Amino acid sequence: MANKSLRDISMDGLWTNNPALVQLLGLCPLLAVTGSVVNALGLGLATVLVLVGSNLSVSLIRNHVSEAVRLPAFVMIIASFVTVAELVMQAFTYELYEILGIFIPLIVTNCAILGRADAFASKNPVLPSVLDGLMMGLGFTLVLILLGGIREVLGEGVLFSNMQLLFGPSAANWQITVFPDYPDFLFAILPPGAFVAMGLLIAIKNIIDAQQKARAEARKAPVTAGSKRVRVTGKIS
Repeated sequence: MANKSLRDISMDGLWTNNPALVQLLGLCPLLAVTGSVVNALGLGLATVLVLVGSNLSVSLIRNHVSEAVRLPAFVMIIASFVTVAELVMQAFTYELYEILGIFIPLIVTNCAILGRADAFASKNPVLPSVLDGLMMGLGFTLVLILLGGIREVLGEGVLFSNMQLLFGPSAANWQITVFPDYPDFLFAILPPGAFVAMGLLIAIKNIIDAQQKARAEARKAPVTAGSKRVRVTGKIS
């Protein structure tokens, strides 16, 4: 793991080992708050902040923490950054913070964050650890946004509604009406719709991975030379 290139670390977080689509971690907040893009983006940015901060801190202290207090120290670091994220949201996006509710404090219990701190940041230098936290957070956030967009369009027929909750009054006109006069599709907004949409995203990723693997194997397949008929002239004794 310590020999991974920066490109491999980036691809791990965004695609190969995506915390939501591959590791299937953090599904509780992912499915609960992705009724709209703004909710998904708010939770995603908070998760990125915590992941980057905790990975940075854990990497800095990795050689100074004994095995006995390693995990409690990691949890304390993560909880500190979650508190920072909470205070920032309360100060600048209070209405969105109220909507997300308990799922912001519950970032402390997100297995993806503690898992990266223990499996990667505690064993690697600062730069790879920060990049790992950033890419894992971005990979998680992209899935949140994609899931939120799907549910928002199918559930309400619009996209980017209430973006002013995160970006201020100037974002109030960002809403895109995809289906005019659309009757709300309640199934897409409720948790069962989140499960179905998440399953579809995982299935699409698996199909893409299978196609890429098949193409890679086809390129590596050895070429078998066919038998040739050799004309022999002269006399063989």
